[in-house]
Amino acid sequence: MDEFLKRAKNDGYDGVELWFPNSQEIQEELKAGLEKYDLKIIFLHGTNKGLPYEEGLKAYEDGLQPIIAWNPVKINSHTGSDYWTLEENKAFIDVTTKASKESGIPIVHETHRSRFSFNVPLTVEMVKQAPDLRLNLDISHWMVVHERLIGLKDPLLQQILPRVDHIHARVGFAEGPQVNNPAAPEWKSALDIHLDIWENIIRNSDHEVYSITTEFGPPPYLPTVPFSNVPIADQWEANVFIMKAIKERFAND
Repeated sequence: MDEFLKRAKNDGYDGVELWFPNSQEIQEELKAGLEKYDLKIIFLHGTNKGLPYEEGLKAYEDGLQPIIAWNPVKINSHTGSDYWTLEENKAFIDVTTKASKESGIPIVHETHRSRFSFNVPLTVEMVKQAPDLRLNLDISHWMVVHERLIGLKDPLLQQILPRVDHIHARVGFAEGPQVNNPAAPEWKSALDIHLDIWENIIRNSDHEVYSITTEFGPPPYLPTVPFSNVPIADQWEANVFIMKAIKERFAND
């Protein structure tokens, strides 16, 4: 944990985003590291789709309380299921709306495959039904779900962008949620489309500080060499590349 936090700080990150640890020992280690390196924290929370619906809803609500006690910058939620109705999924959003208003901590819902927000049209419908819904846009998932690069001018996307309060910055493409290396020239078109969307969100936001998590993941998100399972690119370098690419968009501000 200490080495991870130290490296994040040294490479220019202001904070980290992690799943809330269940272990008291890891919680104490994390808290000490955040203080040591002066880093902020965003915690992930999520619906346990393996539980019966009502039991899962209660577990989701109960699980928010220890996270809120940490006073994180935000809570990012993996919410609901693509197998549930809009009303069933909205119940989870209603829980977070209440918790956010009571605690003052922003809670955002990540656009993610297998969740309520797995595609654009259904997310638009939820935006209409849940006026307090705030989102974390990970548009890389939608690129593969819809099997095309969704551009900034897409009319349905335009209905969603005003609800976005956090960004997961990863570059997806028509056949997968993560390109093998965002610095490679063959992905420049996909990279630019993502950067245009992220820049537009930030420039149109009224937030004084905007939170972004670079989110290039390890294998199997990161392709590997057959038979050896060796990653074909460096995960950390990909994330730092994206961080710098976003900052370059605002270098002259």
